[in-house]
Amino acid sequence: MTEGIRRERERERKEGPSLLALLSGSERRSRGRRQTGRAGSRKRVRKRSGALFAEQSWTMLSGSSLIWIGALLLGLTWASDFQHHGYEEMVRALFAIQGECPYITRIYSIGRSIEGRHLYVLEFSDHPGIHEALEPEFKYVGNMHGNEVLGRELLIYLAQFLCEEYRAGNERITHLIHDTRIHILPSMNPDGYEVAARQGPEFNGYLVGRGNAKEVDLNRNFPDLNALMYYYEKHNGQNHHLPLPDNWELQVEPETLAVIKWMQNYNFILSANLHGGAVVANYPFDKSREPRIRGKTSYSTTPDDKVFKKLAKTYSYAHSWMHKGWNCGDYFDEGITNGASWYSLSKGMQDFNYLHTNCFEITLELSCDKFPPATALASEWLANREALVSYMEQVHHGIKGMVYDENNNPISNAVISVAGINHDITSGTDGDYFRLLLPGTYTVTASAPGHQPFTSTVTVGPAEAVQLHFYLKVQPKGTNLNVKAYPNKKGSSTAKIPPTNLGPR
Repeated sequence: MTEGIRRERERERKEGPSLLALLSGSERRSRGRRQTGRAGSRKRVRKRSGALFAEQSWTMLSGSSLIWIGALLLGLTWASDFQHHGYEEMVRALFAIQGECPYITRIYSIGRSIEGRHLYVLEFSDHPGIHEALEPEFKYVGNMHGNEVLGRELLIYLAQFLCEEYRAGNERITHLIHDTRIHILPSMNPDGYEVAARQGPEFNGYLVGRGNAKEVDLNRNFPDLNALMYYYEKHNGQNHHLPLPDNWELQVEPETLAVIKWMQNYNFILSANLHGGAVVANYPFDKSREPRIRGKTSYSTTPDDKVFKKLAKTYSYAHSWMHKGWNCGDYFDEGITNGASWYSLSKGMQDFNYLHTNCFEITLELSCDKFPPATALASEWLANREALVSYMEQVHHGIKGMVYDENNNPISNAVISVAGINHDITSGTDGDYFRLLLPGTYTVTASAPGHQPFTSTVTVGPAEAVQLHFYLKVQPKGTNLNVKAYPNKKGSSTAKIPPTNLGPR
């Protein structure tokens, strides 16, 4: 046993395991191989799956912090202990991961916070920076409320896990990264986090750091499309990609604006928004259809209610205890809840995803304590690790395919309708579409301006998405097709909204 390994095991005996010790069995087995040789920053290179990866050796600092020292981009280091990450530490961690796995990752910024902090996203893909046709886009968003910090840490750990397991040859993770484009935004509200972190886990108040630098709650800051949707439901109006109000960009915070632009630029199919203050998987709609009455709640279904329940249960049952229901003094059957059935919430990000884009999003409440102490992070990671991976895999269920014209040219913005489900989706810029569905037999129609609609029947199984392609013929001149006509009404953000419930979401 080398001196470095002996000292590390002694530390784990006293202080508990480090992050990498808990990440996976394969990584623990490979750690000993990486530690051979003298302590220090000795660089070795190995080839795995046709790519060269720089490996790090280990060094112990002050007998309490385990740090990876290695050939990382910009000389950055990867802090591997379970700890809270301030903004600069978070950025270093993200760039360290990118340096460790440069061939499957990319870092980009979707904008800046009020105080100028970047909203960094770490992307995982076998072709980072490129959308591949028929490869779905997935996103995780953490730390929307600055004082709800567990999601932020879990997403950093998840990124480290994906990188390490890919390098270790984990077939499940390799398959996921090769077939999915994954985007991880650890902190949507870095300014609020810094406010909350100054008080720390021991003294943080329920609302301290919740909002951004202007103390605006970002989960009450998106354009209210629910009111427009509920109006359209009564008047046979548009059921997807609802238009935004006039001057909406002037009515939202910089962080919200950045995320909306992000949603518009990427054809996300599935997402989850990580929060704290409860332990439950919450699904749309968040806003009630009924008039708000104090103390009264009502279940507000989406046309995809069964799909959303399945998504929520996927996370709940893969989590160590969420599915048991009794958490934080509340009971949620099977660990899931409809948002409006819990309490009504206006202008939330979850509903906005569903009503303005192709993306299905749920809200994950992951801890009773909004700002848990660092000593709780290891157990929280173990409780959520499988759930985080299982949920990402759900993006591959249902149907997917291409929409072409007669000359095999892809058609973007073609409308994909499923009989019996009053929520359509559209094809992306490359002509590919993705429709989340439960197992069953469906009648699916593709339509596009200037083309004849085409309908097909497909049977969906429980495994990978079934491919269903459409070839649309040009509409003959003089033909009057029976195409849906949607009113051109825009939503209004000037309506008076009753005071909102500042629950965990």
